[in-house]
Amino acid sequence: MGPHIRTNSTSMSYSIPYEEKVAKFKGKKGSDGNYTVTLIEGDGIGPEISQSVKDIFAAAKTPIKWESVDVTPQLKDGRTVIPDKAIESVKTNFVALKGPLATPIGKGHVSLNLTLRRTFNLFANVRPCVSIAGYKTPYDNVDTVLIRENTEGEYSGIEHVVIDGVVQSIKLITRAASERVLRFAFQYAEDVGKRKVRVVHKATIMKMSDGLFLNIAREISKDFPKVEFDAELLDNACLKIVTDPTPYNDKVLVMPNLYGDILSDMCAGLIGGLGLTPSGNIGDECSIFEAVHGSAPDIAGKGLANPTALLLSSIMMLQHMELHEHADKIQKAIFDTLAEGKVRPLPVILRDDVLTLPVFDRRPGRQG
Repeated sequence: MGPHIRTNSTSMSYSIPYEEKVAKFKGKKGSDGNYTVTLIEGDGIGPEISQSVKDIFAAAKTPIKWESVDVTPQLKDGRTVIPDKAIESVKTNFVALKGPLATPIGKGHVSLNLTLRRTFNLFANVRPCVSIAGYKTPYDNVDTVLIRENTEGEYSGIEHVVIDGVVQSIKLITRAASERVLRFAFQYAEDVGKRKVRVVHKATIMKMSDGLFLNIAREISKDFPKVEFDAELLDNACLKIVTDPTPYNDKVLVMPNLYGDILSDMCAGLIGGLGLTPSGNIGDECSIFEAVHGSAPDIAGKGLANPTALLLSSIMMLQHMELHEHADKIQKAIFDTLAEGKVRPLPVILRDDVLTLPVFDRRPGRQG
């Protein structure tokens, strides 16, 4: 089953046999009975929220051992690259968990997050947005999923100066990349019991690029007769979701790169922000699950950072690895603890097979 946050959605029969699915987890248990997972702790609050995940996984007796790697970029043949040791670790383990990475703004630095996606060809970004009991927002019962094409579109990085004062940036849409992410979106909808896949687009304006993405979706939908398909203009979708997100609860929304970047953060705001939002970057060979909030250097080391987003991302990782029993146990503990709305002591406690999680400072603006 694909990575997701479990909901009460009704299960569905599958159109695609498991062995034919894209982006399956290929890792195997070691001789010690554990799976090895690459851990990229990240910057700022990254190490402390990563430690929370490690402590909780240990208390829950999850069959995971961690292989920590450094992804500080290096220059190689004039290009910014990830260290070979880190690349080899992710490729060997097929899965990684990543804390927040900082990229200086406006100083010519290449985004390390973007570099990771390109290095491992992580073609789909998956963002479940599910309301969490105990964390009140203006919206109730949000339960939708956004899937973003992760490799091209406006983020292809193809830019040049035409003449002084005129810059051209090229939006790249290809059949191969579109087919891959759209097929994954339909497969994912079946896995998590969502009844509909909706493409969000601007094909009315970008008739060739978004038009290609939309037409490919129509073609692929024929391979998934149990999943309904429709489409919606980007601006209409934004207006309707913030007016009433409930009609989107039975849908997986899939879209090109830029739209997905903006819309996924907007939907995170419906449930309380990026500090409560899990994320997975899915590839054919390996996948990286990550907290998408910032590195919050101002509170690093102060014990204030909330690990919820990284914890929920680790749940997606366990589900991707087919470790559903462990995922369910930890996820229940997370949601039960958050529902109580209290600040817990920092130690992780496991009594009678019930996991009590630490919930850190929940003051406004302190979600890490």
